[in-house]
Amino acid sequence: MLDLARDRATVTCLCDAEPVARRTVTTHPEDDPEQEPRELRNFAGLIADEVHRKRPEEVYAAGDRDVLTAVRGELHYSLYRVADDDPVAAVLARQDDAPLEVVDKPVAEKLGGSHSTLIGDRTGRQVVRTVGGHPHVKKIIPGPIDAGGSGSRSGVRAKATRADANGNVRLLLRDGSSVQENRIVTTASDREMGEHVRDDLNDALRDAELRE
Repeated sequence: MLDLARDRATVTCLCDAEPVARRTVTTHPEDDPEQEPRELRNFAGLIADEVHRKRPEEVYAAGDRDVLTAVRGELHYSLYRVADDDPVAAVLARQDDAPLEVVDKPVAEKLGGSHSTLIGDRTGRQVVRTVGGHPHVKKIIPGPIDAGGSGSRSGVRAKATRADANGNVRLLLRDGSSVQENRIVTTASDREMGEHVRDDLNDALRDAELRE
């Protein structure tokens, strides 16, 4: 469990629903805009090193969005966001659920269906990579494109919608007046677990600045 602030991160190891180890990693944020990216990257690397040493089954995080995004890029594990108010309690609540099957496939192998076109060009493909990289996503099925929506100047934006009874979600992809509804097949078996996956997907899209 990672509790992330811009200058300090607490790494908590949980075993059998109990915190068994805790380590704090600190940094001194740079005021110089040219130096800040390097400092943030080094901070994220130190946090990731601490996580890798513990060899966890799953990694959860809460806190500063910039730090979380940087850590996500350094980790060899999938990273799930949880509520900031009491992150350890949020993780323990999720551990009560049965673990979901992990799909270890390249994103290209998860993409299929009768429609092969994705709106948004390069950014649309980035959305699919972000969603397809989630370990509980089995398949992404692009849908038809509706060009009759209202125009937007916000660029390409995406949102995972409410899970259905089987745990699957829809990915709405918007680019100007075009809208595409894509089906996301997950390893969840019911709506409750599908909602966990949906939240993770929207958090990942938000971290990538792609969330509608």
